[in-house]
Amino acid sequence: MTKWPDVSLPRLSAAGQSIYLGDCLSLLSELPRGSVDVVVTSPPYNIGTTYSTHDDSMPSGEYIEWMDDVAGAIARVLHPMGSLFLNIAGSCTDPWTSLTVARNFGRFLRLQNRIVWAKSISIGDQSYGHFRPINSPRYLNYTFEDVFHFTHSGDVPLDRLAIGVPYVHKSNVRRWSGGVDRRCAGRVWYIPYDTIMNRDRDRGGHQATFPVELPRRCIKLHGVRPDLMVLDPFVGHGTTLVAAADLGLSAAGCDIDEGYVAFSLERLTKMERPAEV
Repeated sequence: MTKWPDVSLPRLSAAGQSIYLGDCLSLLSELPRGSVDVVVTSPPYNIGTTYSTHDDSMPSGEYIEWMDDVAGAIARVLHPMGSLFLNIAGSCTDPWTSLTVARNFGRFLRLQNRIVWAKSISIGDQSYGHFRPINSPRYLNYTFEDVFHFTHSGDVPLDRLAIGVPYVHKSNVRRWSGGVDRRCAGRVWYIPYDTIMNRDRDRGGHQATFPVELPRRCIKLHGVRPDLMVLDPFVGHGTTLVAAADLGLSAAGCDIDEGYVAFSLERLTKMERPAEV
């Protein structure tokens, strides 16, 4: 795994991954220009989520200005052929702020793909996946979020078949893919949450998380190679780092919350331990 550069923020490590305690803008300011290949991150949405440290009810203008600073800082450290996967969503009462943030990221980078992360889907009379129900007669349940894929140029080649699916009708294998039974899976990713029994135990008290499969799929789509540098500036409870470790890659994350950093470190430490027989 590639070694991350030294910075002034306190650093902890486990399973070959680095976790920095502090503000992400401080970390990003110290990383060399163009040094990060893949960024997978989900910043606070500013929709009133309860965090241990961060205030998720900032004035709208202040929040958007902060996200603009983050966008510029990420663009500076992102490799010319790198990928940023930005997971963000709004709320039923404020559907626009997240889209404004994504649009403003477009001032620094090019939007190459917009991906829909479907947490739950209903097919006929059957529902699959998990979501948080909305107790309101005005709105439909929020069962998806956006993942915006940004690059510098908008034409970065991707390993689409790394997250592809087999053809249903095998007659199409020779017709469309030259004998390879794999096709692009498209822009809608159905990735349900893992069922948890206790938020404090299973998620470290974090109120807003994503499943490991989401960052794993983003990284694989960009293309995996041994020297790939992966970053999550809002590491939360370490899911991006867990995904990178699963893929044998070097990743770093940052968070201002000591509790989340400690939980992330514990998750990664468990990956170093031999499985119990």
